Amino acid sequence: KVFWRVDSVTELCLICTQVAGLKGSEHEDVWRLLPSQPLSSLFLSTSSLLGLGALASLTAYWLVTRPRPMRPPCDLQAQSVAVHPSCRRSALLKDDLLQDFYYENTRTAYDMFQRGLKISGNGPCLGFRKPGQPYQWISYTEVAQQAQELGSGLLAKGCRANPEQFVGIFAQNRPEWMISELACYTYSMAVVPLYDTLGMEAMVHILNLAEISLVICDREEKAASLLENKEKGKTPKLSCLVLFNDFSDAFVEKAKKCEVEVLKLEQLMDLGRQNLKDPVPPQPQDLAVVCFTSGTTGKPKGAMITHGNIASNTSSVIKILEGSFVIQQDDVSISYLPLAHMFERMIQVTMFCHGARVGFYQGDISLLMDDIKTLKPTFFPVVPRLLNRIYDKILGSVTSPLRRALLHYAVRRKQAELRSGIVRNNSLWDKLVFNRIQTSLGGNLRFALTASAPISPTVLSFLRATLGCLIFEGYGQTECTAGCTFSMPGDWSTGHVGSPLPCAMVKLVDIPDMNYYAKNGEGEICIRGPSVFKGYLKDPEKTAEALDTDGWLHSGDVGQWLPNGTLRIIDRKKHIFKLSQGEYIAPEKIENAYMRCVPVLQVFVHGDSLQSYLIAIVVPDPEVFVSWAKERGFVGSYEELCQNPDVKSAVLEEMKAVGKQAGLMSFEQVKDIYLHPEMFSVANGLLTPTLKSRRTDIRRVFQEQISSMYSKTAI
Repeated sequence: KVFWRVDSVTELCLICTQVAGLKGSEHEDVWRLLPSQPLSSLFLSTSSLLGLGALASLTAYWLVTRPRPMRPPCDLQAQSVAVHPSCRRSALLKDDLLQDFYYENTRTAYDMFQRGLKISGNGPCLGFRKPGQPYQWISYTEVAQQAQELGSGLLAKGCRANPEQFVGIFAQNRPEWMISELACYTYSMAVVPLYDTLGMEAMVHILNLAEISLVICDREEKAASLLENKEKGKTPKLSCLVLFNDFSDAFVEKAKKCEVEVLKLEQLMDLGRQNLKDPVPPQPQDLAVVCFTSGTTGKPKGAMITHGNIASNTSSVIKILEGSFVIQQDDVSISYLPLAHMFERMIQVTMFCHGARVGFYQGDISLLMDDIKTLKPTFFPVVPRLLNRIYDKILGSVTSPLRRALLHYAVRRKQAELRSGIVRNNSLWDKLVFNRIQTSLGGNLRFALTASAPISPTVLSFLRATLGCLIFEGYGQTECTAGCTFSMPGDWSTGHVGSPLPCAMVKLVDIPDMNYYAKNGEGEICIRGPSVFKGYLKDPEKTAEALDTDGWLHSGDVGQWLPNGTLRIIDRKKHIFKLSQGEYIAPEKIENAYMRCVPVLQVFVHGDSLQSYLIAIVVPDPEVFVSWAKERGFVGSYEELCQNPDVKSAVLEEMKAVGKQAGLMSFEQVKDIYLHPEMFSVANGLLTPTLKSRRTDIRRVFQEQISSMYSKTAI
């Protein structure tokens, strides 16, 4: 036998790694496993050395392939930098100069698509599918060509190539939507999205305010609703409707009587081919879109968003992700969130900028999961309501105690990895426990972004573990284009909305009435920077309320700076809040409607941003409540009737009927109530001296009842 003399563990490792074929710095990784200490006259046979060599090979393989924590782009304990007390900027910036663009040649939404067109190599751009079939793709070249043809058709129909030309789009998400938008951008026109939940009265207001003459629709039913208002003389400027789908001869005849021309999209594109014009690209300061808010307390307001706003906002997200998630050409996003809102549109612009793909759902939300399984997206824009459903479905599918225990143990193990900065979907737990969950979302997810409403820390932490992909949370509003804060890569903690984007300066302002002071790191969130909108269309009064003279956008949300430089949302300045599905609620409007209900004396409507429905604390009118209940077969004292669940149900039904008569939307109707026998008053601290509800105090006093109502199964 051949024997080798080895005098130290270090020398032993050197021999083993040489046998294993390791090179360079890989030796050092192996040596760190063992201490360097003398071995007195250690002799090893060749066969023993080979065995140790195999062990060294396995060790080296583990060292090379082991999961490594994500390297954050900045110190996670200092994610933002104080510009002055209460005002902070992103720690990713070298100075106080905010980011306008990321790539030199991408300063408008049009530029960003053109960049994707150049680098895609005529790759797939927009995807769609028919029921039960695979996705079909339209290439970047085809999209650009169709956009030029459609834009030329718009010019032939009298539209002007300038940002004061507004074109309405009233349709569900589909490729034609994006082609229509790109057609407008190709000739510097501005887009005005319309959507069903606005209501017809609001849409009439928008069409007249923006003086829109041409609207692009998907279906005859939507176009018909616009035509009805034209017939009644409510929208005199409307003169042309362009439809994606086929339409009836009867509809055409009705339109002629209203002096409205009806065209199929393909007809308008044919007209454009016959009159093809060179593109007239927009400038950063030009208007790109007028995005109308839902108008909870009045008529909707049209937020004017420029191309520069869009470029700066998307560029800031690219900047934050540059070291952890680089969008590639084979990345694909699923489009199902409304294109009428800025969140979904910013996602798509970012994908286009990198030559990536966007696949559209079929238009039926009940088929969304099938679309996701078929498309296999790598990028998943999502809202908390959907994440809550995924979370509930996962927990509901685990019935046996053993499987439930295994699931929670696996989640804890993955969460431990997350705390150390490791994000992956190939661990033992992923293969044994989470594979089915990940497959249900296509199996290829690399990135998810949640926005539009707060998400429960429990749900977010759970899904980060089970989905095995990056999940970021953002905060913002339409008036700052989309986001103003964003989670930092590597920071997988919860309970905050990240730090300021590189395009935004964020400060907190005192709210003395609510006892919030900037010196304590609390106050109204205000944003300034290149992503802040120009103002509201033809509404200087509302613009002045939102934008102060120094250009700060006042959000109406109350924030708190955390020690690590991230922002937490803690309250709302105005009595307006948002439900988990993103719907804004004006509680006082709803309360005023319910006050017309005979048995109701006082009512406090409450909504939680983590919940999808409203509840209320109701004080019955002592003078009529007993007799009202007796007429319906209920007997008892005032206090006894308040505790009777059947009486509560009767009051709730009466309130819903009154609410429906008052025109409340379904999401504005309360789903549960608590009957309280004592009036809100100044004496008990629940009313102000001017007899207004002390909303914060009422929430505090009735926290137990509120929690109880929300702990029940959502209705």
